[in-house]
Amino acid sequence: MADDRPSPTYPHDAEPPQHTALLTEPRDGTPAPIVDTDGLREYSQLLSSGTGPIAVDAERASGYRYGQRAYLIQLRRVGAGTALVDPVPVEDFSPLAEALTGPEWVLHAASQDLPCLAELELRPTKLFDTELGARLAGFERVGLAALTESLLGFTLEKHHSAADWSSRPLPENWLTYAALDVELLIELRYAIATELERQGKLGWAEEEFAALVNAAPPAPRVDPWRRTSGMHKVRGARALARVRALWNVRDGLAAKRDTAPGRILPDTAIVAAAQGDPKDEAELFLLPMFGGRSTRRLSKLWLDALAEVRELTDKDLPTSSAPSDAPPPPHRWAEKEPEAAGRLARAREAVTTLAAEYGLPQENLLTPDTVRRLCWAPPEDADVAGFLRRHGAREWQISITAGALENALSEPAPATPSEDDPAAPAGS
Repeated sequence: MADDRPSPTYPHDAEPPQHTALLTEPRDGTPAPIVDTDGLREYSQLLSSGTGPIAVDAERASGYRYGQRAYLIQLRRVGAGTALVDPVPVEDFSPLAEALTGPEWVLHAASQDLPCLAELELRPTKLFDTELGARLAGFERVGLAALTESLLGFTLEKHHSAADWSSRPLPENWLTYAALDVELLIELRYAIATELERQGKLGWAEEEFAALVNAAPPAPRVDPWRRTSGMHKVRGARALARVRALWNVRDGLAAKRDTAPGRILPDTAIVAAAQGDPKDEAELFLLPMFGGRSTRRLSKLWLDALAEVRELTDKDLPTSSAPSDAPPPPHRWAEKEPEAAGRLARAREAVTTLAAEYGLPQENLLTPDTVRRLCWAPPEDADVAGFLRRHGAREWQISITAGALENALSEPAPATPSEDDPAAPAGS
């Protein structure tokens, strides 16, 4: 089909387009999904012979399935066109992994997609994250649709972002939506890179992207049950144990069924049962969310889990908070460690000021956790730069913040009373 869209002119002048157009289909049409190794090998050869960076995206089934596996992978490169890969029936991803090794990947919000791609042994050697780049460039709206509209003049519809991508067959309009997610990524990459270069921030972005490529896989979360929504309403160690027991039963069922845990039992129901501790079905079914047919069928599992908690000794009950080397919540500092509270207030003010000066979100200049750890336990050798480096800060962040944080860690010099000060001691 003919493509009458204007080609972006580079370098990008950072001026917003005067007019925007709704993009409803890819320039080459919506490709049929690749569903076998032979088809993937054929496209991987095209990908290898293409030029420039490779646009990459993935669709998951969050809220429908257990885990975060990819259920569709979208790829695009100049000379290769767009491909949609159904990873469920494909047995061998090595041809694609080979084609993807070396060229730069372009992703939007890379941290969301990299884990599910790594499950398929697909890992970048170099990448450009358009969302992160836009944050560093100071854009207020960094969603894909907002950026393509403001920088390229094209509006993307985002109707299917929360769809169940594990369903088969995938509707044609879903596939079109997925293909459009990579349609403009390469053009967007150059537009954002040019703006970053104009602001003198391209080197910062490259450091951030390298950190994403080299990041170690996340460690398993300690006590994941503590992230149950509404936990702040649960009081007492035994009630916490009830949350833990119900969460573990639900998680085991969800993994076995490959279903999102919340579709088996919502967090609100777990919290209600932890608070009420029902002893039988009559009491259980009175609680919110336990009256449904599917939940009632599992009533014995829930009641058995709660009964086991009643048999636990006090030493087997969970502590009020998970073991952690993190500082206590900042709102407690003023009472526990007023000097640390003062350091934190000064450090936060310094980071806020610097972030505004450089046109950055504060969390992208320096993570709040790093600032808290620095202020709670400053390095004995006063080497703030070394502390920040050990906690994962990039060199560009250190060069901007280390000096200001060193000043924030220092106690304010006490005022020296003058001779005219009526509060000055006699004879001073």
